[in-house]
Amino acid sequence: MNGSRSGRGRKIVLWRHGQTAWNLERRFQGSTDIELTEEGVGQARRAARLLASLKPDAVVASDLRRAAATAAELAAVTGLTVAHDAALRETYAGEWQGLTHVEIVERYGEQYAAWKRGEPVRRGGGELETEVADRAAPVVLEHAEKLTADGTLVVVSHGGTIRTTIGRLLGLEAHHWEGLGGLSNCCWSVLGEGARGWRLLEHNAGTLPEPVLGDDD
Repeated sequence: MNGSRSGRGRKIVLWRHGQTAWNLERRFQGSTDIELTEEGVGQARRAARLLASLKPDAVVASDLRRAAATAAELAAVTGLTVAHDAALRETYAGEWQGLTHVEIVERYGEQYAAWKRGEPVRRGGGELETEVADRAAPVVLEHAEKLTADGTLVVVSHGGTIRTTIGRLLGLEAHHWEGLGGLSNCCWSVLGEGARGWRLLEHNAGTLPEPVLGDDD
């Protein structure tokens, strides 16, 4: 989904971290602190050069290593200091964390199906998606409010957290958040400030099409 990149108003770029070994294994990460693979570091480095061209004014990131290391690549090319906030971590998913997609479907099939239907589900006994938005969206807005009238904020986070934050900032009911497709590793979405609030200008931008490998697929 592409929109005009011209015009005034603040922008928020929500950037998903690079590839991890658990992404490749289709293993649910949640709030587990997993490092980037070598490929993931390369993805972050390439994407950082593209994002630097947007001339961001501020960067805030999840404190989990995969997001912090991704953000560090943007800091290296822009000279910006990264703020880290635990509120931007991925959804805590309890017993699901560490399981593969196949294992989750086998062991928690009804719970998984209910989540995909858009029902409020504590996956693995963890957080509700609305609770994730409750902690993450205010942090994003707090940093966005510090921008100048046409400033750009980059938020480095995780697929599920980004989706719920976008849903909240767009004013969508939680049941419809699933309608926002997942982000591929090191891709991003852009929100722009409009007359009636935030608007989705771009979604899953940044590379040629790649499969979405992560908790949010």
